[in-house]
Amino acid sequence: MTDRAPQPVDRQLPTEESRDLLALVREIAQREIRPRAAEEEDAGRFPREVFTLLSEAGLLGLPYPGEHGGGEQPYEVYLQVLEELAAARLTVGLGVSVHSLACHGLAGYGTKEQQAAHLPAMLGGGLLGAYCLSEPAAGSDAASLTTKAVRDGDDWVITGTKAWITHGGVADFYTVLARTGVEGPKGITAFLVPGDAAGLTAAVPEKKMGMKGSPTAQLHFDGVRVPDSRRIGEEGQGFTIALAALDAGRLGIAACAIGVAQAALDEALTYALDRKQFGHPIADFQGLRFMLADMATKIEAGRALYLAAARLRDAGKPFSRQAAMAKLFCTDAAMAVTTDAVQVLGGYGYTADFPVERLMREAKVLQIVEGTNQIQRMVIARHLAGPETR
Repeated sequence: MTDRAPQPVDRQLPTEESRDLLALVREIAQREIRPRAAEEEDAGRFPREVFTLLSEAGLLGLPYPGEHGGGEQPYEVYLQVLEELAAARLTVGLGVSVHSLACHGLAGYGTKEQQAAHLPAMLGGGLLGAYCLSEPAAGSDAASLTTKAVRDGDDWVITGTKAWITHGGVADFYTVLARTGVEGPKGITAFLVPGDAAGLTAAVPEKKMGMKGSPTAQLHFDGVRVPDSRRIGEEGQGFTIALAALDAGRLGIAACAIGVAQAALDEALTYALDRKQFGHPIADFQGLRFMLADMATKIEAGRALYLAAARLRDAGKPFSRQAAMAKLFCTDAAMAVTTDAVQVLGGYGYTADFPVERLMREAKVLQIVEGTNQIQRMVIARHLAGPETR
């Protein structure tokens, strides 16, 4: 075995506390997540106990205020935690990102009373969240959603179907976007729905090419009744809340993508240093050396891009365009890097005995979730050239 194995990412972190935090995350990933990742993904097992552990360690509420149990960490730090978790197992890294997305609406737009009542359990009380925007006929065109919430006294009655819900059927709470008024984005309102609400059921999880341990399912709302005290923000403000959450969530996906890519590069590099052909490690051959160099460069560029966007967010500056760029570049880079990692391993890379084939399958979904990369290009172009005139 070579003594030139890949080393942990050399991260530029703002404080000693954040350095200790990343060390803790690496320890948990190495001890509790990575060793069982391949087996549990193959079996389609959701690691709920890992999320319980992460909650107990204070890692499910990192970017939120300490007043309600959050970790008060800047996004610059939070995203690097996601990267480390995703490198160990994407089901966990993306799951933490989705949970954070589900908390975003209440943390940013809820009343003080709502925040005091719900955020402590959501951020550090062992609960796990999910985000319900997409529907069977409303994906990229999210403003066309048809799930309805009708006012009935002090309650709202929600009816409809949500689709592609990460943690669907296992979450303890759902942030749900439903139509309460006119067609289009101005008629949408956000609600915080308990996972055990009467009339809420989950379909059988989708059979996916990757991330088999993370349940993705349709949710059916059959007259689900929630009190008005669980309405987040004003009536008709839901689409604004959703877009703000997605800007932040896209950075989470970008960080997860770089984690997957880093894991693939590490596997490819270790193999290339160990595998000998024609009397030499294959890492000595220029064709492979250049491939590894390109993989590493894509990863470094993606990491720099998502961190630059995170620092804008931490400074309170607009970051929507940069978030779309980071999501686009990082997920495309992850797909390219994981594909190249399979190539480096040759026939072995195509087998389940090595993790790169799983990483390649997982990378694909990151180009789709939280806005396809075609949608990201539309968002970026609108920032550059304004809305389409057609």
